[in-house]
Amino acid sequence: LDTCRPREPRQSGTDVLKLALGNPPMPLRLEIKKKLSARSDRVKCVDLHPTEPWVLSALYSGNVFLWETESSSLIKSWEVCDLPVRSCKFIARRSQFICASDDMYLRIYNYNTMEKIKAMEAHADYIRFVEIHPTMPYVLSSSDDMSMKMWSWEQNWECTSTFEGHAHYVMMCKFNPKDANTFASASLDRTIKVWGLGAHQPHFSLEGHERGVNCLDYYPGGDKPYLISGADDKSIKIWDYQTKACIQTLEGHSNNVCSVLFHPRLPVLVSASEDGTVRIWHATTYRAETTLNYGLERAWSIAAAQESNGLAIGYDEGTVLIKLGHDAPVASLDTHTGKLVSASNNDIQSVSLKGAAADHADGEKLNLVMKDMGSCEIFPQIIQHNCNGRFLVICGDGEYIIYTSQALRNKAFGQALDFAWSAVGTGDFAIRESLSRIKIFKNFKEELTVKPPMSAPEGIFGGACLAVRGADCVCFFDWNMGTFICKIDVAPTAIYWNETQEMVLLVCEDQGFVLKYIKDLVDKAVSEGSVAPEVGVPGAFEPEHEISGTIEKGQWIGDCFIFSNGHGRLSYFVGGNTMTLCHLDQQGTGPLFMLGYLPREDRVYFMDRSRNVVSYRVLLSVLQYQTAVVRCDFDAANAILPAIPESEHSSIARFLEAQGHKDVALQVSKDKDHRFDLALELGKLNEATILLDETPCHSQDTTDSMTKWKRLGDLALSSCDIPLAERCAQNAKDLAGLLMLYTASGNRAGVSTLAHDALNQGKFNVAFVSYFILGQVEECYELLVKTNRVPEAALFARTFLPSHISSAVALWRKDLKQVSERAAAALADPSEYPNLFPDLDCALKVEEIFKQNRGKLVSASAYQSAKDDLDLDLISLMKSQHATAASDAGFASSANHTKSTRPTKECASTDSINSEPVLTSVSSKDDIKDGIEADEYKSVLKGKQKGPGNEADAILNDDFGDDDDW
Repeated sequence: LDTCRPREPRQSGTDVLKLALGNPPMPLRLEIKKKLSARSDRVKCVDLHPTEPWVLSALYSGNVFLWETESSSLIKSWEVCDLPVRSCKFIARRSQFICASDDMYLRIYNYNTMEKIKAMEAHADYIRFVEIHPTMPYVLSSSDDMSMKMWSWEQNWECTSTFEGHAHYVMMCKFNPKDANTFASASLDRTIKVWGLGAHQPHFSLEGHERGVNCLDYYPGGDKPYLISGADDKSIKIWDYQTKACIQTLEGHSNNVCSVLFHPRLPVLVSASEDGTVRIWHATTYRAETTLNYGLERAWSIAAAQESNGLAIGYDEGTVLIKLGHDAPVASLDTHTGKLVSASNNDIQSVSLKGAAADHADGEKLNLVMKDMGSCEIFPQIIQHNCNGRFLVICGDGEYIIYTSQALRNKAFGQALDFAWSAVGTGDFAIRESLSRIKIFKNFKEELTVKPPMSAPEGIFGGACLAVRGADCVCFFDWNMGTFICKIDVAPTAIYWNETQEMVLLVCEDQGFVLKYIKDLVDKAVSEGSVAPEVGVPGAFEPEHEISGTIEKGQWIGDCFIFSNGHGRLSYFVGGNTMTLCHLDQQGTGPLFMLGYLPREDRVYFMDRSRNVVSYRVLLSVLQYQTAVVRCDFDAANAILPAIPESEHSSIARFLEAQGHKDVALQVSKDKDHRFDLALELGKLNEATILLDETPCHSQDTTDSMTKWKRLGDLALSSCDIPLAERCAQNAKDLAGLLMLYTASGNRAGVSTLAHDALNQGKFNVAFVSYFILGQVEECYELLVKTNRVPEAALFARTFLPSHISSAVALWRKDLKQVSERAAAALADPSEYPNLFPDLDCALKVEEIFKQNRGKLVSASAYQSAKDDLDLDLISLMKSQHATAASDAGFASSANHTKSTRPTKECASTDSINSEPVLTSVSSKDDIKDGIEADEYKSVLKGKQKGPGNEADAILNDDFGDDDDW
């Protein structure tokens, strides 16, 4: 329980006995957490936005600050004037705020655009406070000129009424939330006056403070006509404005009381004083519960929002925001009948959710008409149905009351720090009566007392077993005998049991643990009395899974656990996997709190802080199917599948995939993308190809489609399905992949087509490589020139196409002149400087021979014998052949006694490569050696003696260039 307070004694014998024994009232158990602490100049007023996490601060320095509470950051600021700003209030209906300053002006700003909407001189003296009417377009201001004025924003901020009657400064004014036509004012003339909007004179005055009254507030509930005030006499008074009597005076502050309020959601009232403290008082007993002192000097202002548990405080040295208790609404949903019971302050209301969401979309607010069940004697902080929904318990104020769920008739009550229902019996429950005493009740009667093996239990949980939480562990006990069963070294914040009592989830701070409960083993050990008190039942729980992340609230449906995680997601856990069902729309409503799941409605219900109910669809058949799959009951799963709409089949398929049943997922899924992924994972190439062939024409050239063809092609290639891999590469426009396929398979026609396609698509690298592999060096050269790669074209011509060197140099010079004429002039042209290009004539001859023979292909089977020829220097071989041929021709000339002229060195003609060498000139007779007959020369020419010339001839005739790749 977050807050508990003592209940007013009932007129019963039990209550008289309790009072006679002198049982002390339970203290208010209220968790207080600081959400914002921002240092600044003196803060004279604070206000909370009703829906956004914002705090507005009015500073004595003349500024207004807007703080964001979730990130503790200053998001906007306004320099209003050079004098103090004493009051500021949000006008959320208009996305504006109004502030009052000591220059007697009221100013209105748009807090989104930061634009100043209006500035008007409102009073003749300092303006102390502004108040916004809850429903009508009115703003009320109070001033040191002893008057109050009402302004209408629908009439361009004209003053519609003036109220005078106080004899001193008017420090504050407040509208009555139960009667919007009346308001009250507090003045330093020591009085509180109550006014009507239609009258210029007060209805009556409340007198009782000994010094000036600084602040006041109305009680927000409808059951008490109360008003609270704080004054410079250091006291706080509670007034009944119907009887005009002071019913209580609270004392405890040591200096002036500057601000007071009734909290709109909690049974507390709060006061702030110049003594630097903020005191929290019980709204019923008026006992001082807590005193807060954050060391920021004097406290000037406090504010609370209607829809949250936040409390903003303005100090001399900054702004503080604290959170009192939790924001979750007090409600319980009976999953058997669909009846929702909720609390609004002390009023208990109910409504049936059956059929309420039939015509509503997910996240849409349901139109519900709440039915009043009555008023609870204690302030409700927890409402919880029992296992079958026949009874419900309301906890608060350190007590519990059990009612019948239909008519709210009292069944049992008592004092308790914690309460837990049993999942076994209708009237079975347990309470933590004190720090160390835990009692079990059977059929609403006290049965036994449990002594947990820990010094200070911190809470209890119900279910199939009674769980007692310690500081670092949780212990489980049997409901019937109170027998100790097991101790687990985690400290859960909640425990959930499934309906069959076989699975239990321990929810910790940032993860959950799923355990399997061996019920038969425990029942047998308990019935036989063989349980050791210190050991329990070994093997009672077996760990199954872990759930990472936060779990706010959830519910078991079979073996599926559906839950909200606190980050705007509705998820469910089954078979070790967590999947997101939907994202909750929390923009306009704030946080949504899960109520429960109704299987007959196929919906999960949520409630926001304003007690509005929304729902989201979750099919029971889907959860049952997944439960059957987890249990490996595929017959049951197949029987359930036809009942699941086809729109849910894709989500079912993803679940099956996560469970490892990919073949079944492929059959179930209706999502083509998912089916394609599954087909690839299962290696079903034909099915994946069919799915891609069904792609509409307008989607075939998209990036997604081509990526899929690429993935399928990779799988086909790994499966050695070359035709399919080629088709995939073509559809994916994967030119690099096609190049690899064609070169590996020796597809010369394919490479030729690829070169043309690559050129048309602007893939010049692929086109260049394709042309080069084909030996089409002319196209390579033209491609380099076309793409303005002139230097590369010149170097390429020098190496592979010497006949184009001069044209390439001319283009290079022209291009280089744009950068440096000197550098361009340094380029050498072989027609101008033949001495710089040795062996060029031989290179030209080799080029001609290459062009004539590049169509001759070598079989791949001849690779071992031909691979060494790739490293030969053809020009050197040509020169060696020339030298050998010249020598042999000299011997032949000497044998025939033929005279010759002076020798010249020329390369062999083209015919000399294909037949016996024929020289255009021969050596002189001085070079002819004696003793060599003509017959020997002929034998050399006929190849009987192998020389380097014959080797060059064989290479040039058989193959030259890159055709060895084929």
